[in-house]
Amino acid sequence: MNDVSTLEVESAQGPPLTPKRTVRDLLDSPRVAELLRFARQRPGLVAGAAYLALLAIASLFPTLLTRVDPLEASARDAFYGPSAEHLLGTDENGRDLLARLVHGASASLLMGIGATIIGLTLGVTLGLGAGLGPKWVNAAIMRFIDVLLAFPDILLALVIITFWGDGLLNAIIAVGIGSVPRYARLVCAQALVIRKASYVEAARTLGLHPLALVGKHVLPNALKPVILLATIGIGGKISAGAALSFLGFGAPPPAPEWGAMLANGRNYLGNAWWLTAFPGLALMLTVLSLTAVGRELRRRSEGKTA
Repeated sequence: MNDVSTLEVESAQGPPLTPKRTVRDLLDSPRVAELLRFARQRPGLVAGAAYLALLAIASLFPTLLTRVDPLEASARDAFYGPSAEHLLGTDENGRDLLARLVHGASASLLMGIGATIIGLTLGVTLGLGAGLGPKWVNAAIMRFIDVLLAFPDILLALVIITFWGDGLLNAIIAVGIGSVPRYARLVCAQALVIRKASYVEAARTLGLHPLALVGKHVLPNALKPVILLATIGIGGKISAGAALSFLGFGAPPPAPEWGAMLANGRNYLGNAWWLTAFPGLALMLTVLSLTAVGRELRRRSEGKTA
């Protein structure tokens, strides 16, 4: 009888309360301790990842970081240095430099990611054709790749822009085509090795369709090192896009774009250093962060965890 009454009392009071976890309990948890230990061991990588996260927020949701219109000009506010009102100062037209940097992040990331996708798509297609096709196809494609490799990336991009015209979209296509030879050569080398692998020979013997063979066995194994190379190369493509904008072939003014901001600020180095210092710093941190994260991904893909 007592047991029944005890159960009734417990059911009336509800389930027993669990002790609340304090902040100190969370900090003392093994997972948090492991994260803190990793941050102490690899501070550069953690800082780079945090900067890339901030860059992603600036690209997708710029109004979360600043509500100032990057195109709003005011002659009265021209050439204000960094202050409480304008954290990074203003340009020659009185436009807030922080707002222009935040809104310009999307153009720079679009340049890097878009050019990488174009380069990967064309490079993988040509590389697979050269690696899996007959000898004459391999010879023709590789001679074409050798011709492209004879030109530096930026020079090849300039040649393409000369025929197609300037603008952000054409700059993305030009930088992407400039990166095709490296991806094509790597994919071709991987395909030549994979096509002779025992599991590919076994699948071919069992009568697997050539397209299924490429899709299930050749392509996934050939893409792994190429994707890692592309991740590291995004920073280089952002730099190439900024160089084209610096030369006047990127996004047309007054659109905020880091390379164009650098080109515009060089005319005022004597009295407004911040116009080139902050866009240059943003570009440098972006390239360094992407390189650090890409190398970490490659290191972990090779089985190195320490």
